[in-house]
Amino acid sequence: MGHIQDRWFRDKVDPETRRPVLNAQGRTVRERTELYGRGDRYRVRYVDHSGRERSKSFPDKQKMRAEAFLGEVQTELRRGTYVDPDAGKVAFEVYGRRWLASQGFEESTREAVAQRLRLHVFPHLGHRNLDSLRPSDIREWLKALLDKKLGDSYRQVIFVHAQTILNAAVDDERIRKNPCNASSVQKPQIAARKVVPWTAERVHAVREAMNERFRVTVALGAGLGLRQGEAFGLSPDDVDWEQGVVHVRRQVKLVGERPCFGLPKRGKTREVPLPESVGRELRAHMEVYPPLEVTLPWQSQGGEPVTARVVVWSRERTVAWRPVYNQNAWATALRRAGVRPLPRVDGFHALRHFYASTLLDAGESITALASYLGHADPGFTLKVYTHLMPSSKQRTQRAVDAVFGGPELLHGLRTA
Repeated sequence: MGHIQDRWFRDKVDPETRRPVLNAQGRTVRERTELYGRGDRYRVRYVDHSGRERSKSFPDKQKMRAEAFLGEVQTELRRGTYVDPDAGKVAFEVYGRRWLASQGFEESTREAVAQRLRLHVFPHLGHRNLDSLRPSDIREWLKALLDKKLGDSYRQVIFVHAQTILNAAVDDERIRKNPCNASSVQKPQIAARKVVPWTAERVHAVREAMNERFRVTVALGAGLGLRQGEAFGLSPDDVDWEQGVVHVRRQVKLVGERPCFGLPKRGKTREVPLPESVGRELRAHMEVYPPLEVTLPWQSQGGEPVTARVVVWSRERTVAWRPVYNQNAWATALRRAGVRPLPRVDGFHALRHFYASTLLDAGESITALASYLGHADPGFTLKVYTHLMPSSKQRTQRAVDAVFGGPELLHGLRTA
């Protein structure tokens, strides 16, 4: 499978017999080659797993290192763990762009990932070859991100992008180890923060303060648990009035800063129960603002055009424009309702948290709630909302009170 060549010496051969010349002790006589004293002395030659002949050179007086290297290569080839030493000699940015192009992301997700890589990863790591990156390089890069005062969750997302790219490089046998996975590299941690749902009073106050055209979006978020884009993409054709069910089939999302229709997050369509109160508000809204027929590309700007009647639409007779809605309708409603918004806490998503807390307080199961919210894993739902679930003590008290008619009846029984 391999051998070590001494480039400075060779066996002396008798020119007539073409046989090695032996000394008095019967050993082969060695003579200098024309390369004697020039360059590295020992060259390890071997055939890799693809059948290609490879080599590596070592200087004079380092034959033991050459032998150890050959032994290591032979062991890796037998175990199937061998990595081509030249495979990692590609720039991180070059490989990262290939990785991104190979992902089956939605177009909006692809744009977001590409932007994070371009702004925060490639400037620091992009010019380095994959095989040259060490844990110390990753630590320095993470420190640079921290110095930029980026948010914890944002830094974590950026780190995961780089980690995933290097994991792919390991899978492709370009590098042996991922420096992001070293024990000395600490993944950015998100400070523990429990969801604090809005009160019913705040939801009603924001609803009353909302522009009449968009008032129904508060009911869609707080009463159906829809995401903002799902509320904008809702069609009356998605509502089964007889069964009291809303089919969440599409969302309006921005790709290249332009709207298009697409599947809900992670491609997960779902059914959500339609409460009578939300149904009444939905009907009342559509009487004043009849559904508008809109045609948008599907999933990406080059996607096939899809036409749908949407419940929520703008004065310009287009789908609701998220940046304009957030800045004008939502922010204005919060201000009028006396809410001092906290970043990433009091956005439209706060209505979903209210919906979740309301269902849990009513005794709904985590599995059902995960289905209504469109979460792929009920474990994620439990992790986010477990602190909002009634305690076993509270559930027991309610169950017994429901049977015996409350503390008053029990007191009467004890007296009797």
